[in-house]
Amino acid sequence: MASVNSGRRYVLGIETSCDDTGAAIVDDSGNIISEVLSSQLRIHLRNGGIIPPVARDLHKEKIESVVEECLMKSKLDISQLDAVAVTNRPGMPMSLLVGLGYAKVIAEKWKKPMIPVHHMEAHALTIRMVEDVPFPFMTMLISGGHSLIGLAEDINSWRLFGTTLDDAPGECMDKTARQLRLINLPQYESISGGAAIEHLAQSGDRNHFEFPVAMSMYRDCDTSFSGLKWKAKKYIMEEEKKHGTGPGEVIPTAAHLCASFQHSIARQLCKKLERALVYANQKELLPPDRKRFVVSGGVACNGYIREMLTYICHRNGYELHAPPPKLCCDNGVMIAWNGMEKLKRGLDLTYEYDKVDMHPDEPFGVDERAEVAKANIRTGYIKFPQSGWTSKPLKKNENSEEAEEKSSVAV
Repeated sequence: MASVNSGRRYVLGIETSCDDTGAAIVDDSGNIISEVLSSQLRIHLRNGGIIPPVARDLHKEKIESVVEECLMKSKLDISQLDAVAVTNRPGMPMSLLVGLGYAKVIAEKWKKPMIPVHHMEAHALTIRMVEDVPFPFMTMLISGGHSLIGLAEDINSWRLFGTTLDDAPGECMDKTARQLRLINLPQYESISGGAAIEHLAQSGDRNHFEFPVAMSMYRDCDTSFSGLKWKAKKYIMEEEKKHGTGPGEVIPTAAHLCASFQHSIARQLCKKLERALVYANQKELLPPDRKRFVVSGGVACNGYIREMLTYICHRNGYELHAPPPKLCCDNGVMIAWNGMEKLKRGLDLTYEYDKVDMHPDEPFGVDERAEVAKANIRTGYIKFPQSGWTSKPLKKNENSEEAEEKSSVAV
């Protein structure tokens, strides 16, 4: 057991914003002392998606044992904890209430300050636990429920440049995987739809099916994926008819569809990211010698999408940083670390537990989307490299705007 007088500080983090029950303890040096994560993935796969009451009940069933196991693994005494951090915004209301309610109970029982945490801000700040990434930095947070592009100015200071107008990329991928019936293939029966699409896409041709790049005619940083989802559904139905695919069977061109579909998502994200980076450069929002971009969230685990985003950063003079895939997905570690950053600065700590409420639709940062659109930024032609690209010097004029007008069809 660690010494009470060791001088180190510890924060317990609790995460229940969606379908994973997570708890973790980190110290003030960014070391993960212990972590426990109870996933509901298999149950929701069988149900064909997340059913909020089911997710809530599973959180209720697991929350106490998850936190107790986390404490046991840490070998710390409760007296050594300095605070309890918990996700209270944004997220699924029924799920948020479980974690928040339990955090209030134990914080009051243990007489510890509670630190409410914004789920998406925690995703963005996780990188600072594993790498030296000082403020300010650009960030993209992409998951099953969000698609955000913005600027991290400080722990509690954020600017929003773009968000999704409908579906998030992760949701779009999961629903398309269900439409493809990928869960009926043994190798994909226990992994998320997005992970199944990424794996199957590796053996497909990204140019086989033609998908549009949504929102390409708008000079802003907002995204839209609902049209892409319906286009995929149309292709799947056409292929099923063409090949006589029976009930429960997977179309023979599934790998090509996954590759083309995934590439279209990457193209849209890259186009919007490039505009955001240009906007940041024009406004001189980052030091010229320290241009960093952080991508996180569940979709950031996708190696192909991350690789394409790396290319965009490379051609715009930015360094891409991303947490390890394990820490990109929802987890207690990111909540504990966000709590630790706030503890160090004395931010948002409270003993007035009853005054902390959940905010399922809490916005992200100061909305600057209208200013981005007003800037009317034209981005250049993007000729995406094939998968396996590594950072190489760009050819002369590769980043020029000679082919700007082609961008809506050629990106």
